[in-house]
Amino acid sequence: MSEATPEKNEATPEKEAEKKEEVSMDGQEVPELKVEKEEPQADSVEESVEPKLEEDALQADVADTVAEANVEESEPETDADEEEEEPPEPVRRKRFLEGPRSMRGLHIGKVVINISAGQSGEPLEKAMTILKSLTGQQPSTRRAKQTIRTFGIRKGEPIACIVTLRGERAEVFLKQAFASIRNRLNMRSFDQQGNFAFGIKEHIDIPGQRYDPNLGIIGMDVMATVERPGYRVARRRRMKSRVGHGHRVTREESIEFIKQSFGVEVGLPVE
Repeated sequence: MSEATPEKNEATPEKEAEKKEEVSMDGQEVPELKVEKEEPQADSVEESVEPKLEEDALQADVADTVAEANVEESEPETDADEEEEEPPEPVRRKRFLEGPRSMRGLHIGKVVINISAGQSGEPLEKAMTILKSLTGQQPSTRRAKQTIRTFGIRKGEPIACIVTLRGERAEVFLKQAFASIRNRLNMRSFDQQGNFAFGIKEHIDIPGQRYDPNLGIIGMDVMATVERPGYRVARRRRMKSRVGHGHRVTREESIEFIKQSFGVEVGLPVE
């Protein structure tokens, strides 16, 4: 057993030399060449990978910043889109439009001031002077329709004067006239069509008027009409028509309009 072991030890180096000779090519060993070639390749790979990683990191950072900017810019657009996409609220149409400029709005059609002197001559001239100073317009006379001997009135004799006001002048005068009666109006002064009338006992009760001994004191009647747009069809010369029943002004509507527009109290007189 002891003699056989050295034979094995001597055989192993020869076998290894034969293997090296078989594997070697042109006097150079393959494993040595492979080792020399692999080392520079690994260094070059590591050197080439590092800049690529840095470039990839920079590109990733740029992409993140661009994505964040796009998100910030797109947020208000999404809100606007959401607001635009919301369905509109349904329009609720009223049966009648409200307001002073609508066809259902009320306004003062005209105001007529009448002073009846009872006779022609100087009393009528004084009444016309007072009425002109109140309204700023030239009054027109009215003649008697029949003869009344007990009062000394003849048919066709001028015995009264009137002035018709419209628009802003009518409203200004009505405010002054309501002040003369303490902004109180009798409910019986309104008719079924919404018109109303009242009397002023003394013209000096109207704000801004003073007593003149040459003219004296005289009373007057004030009549006003309340209308809606469209009443002209009943007054025009061509193609006259009637105002519809639903478009006419009622007594209750006229009373409410006078209360809100002029601040007048409407009610029955206190006994």
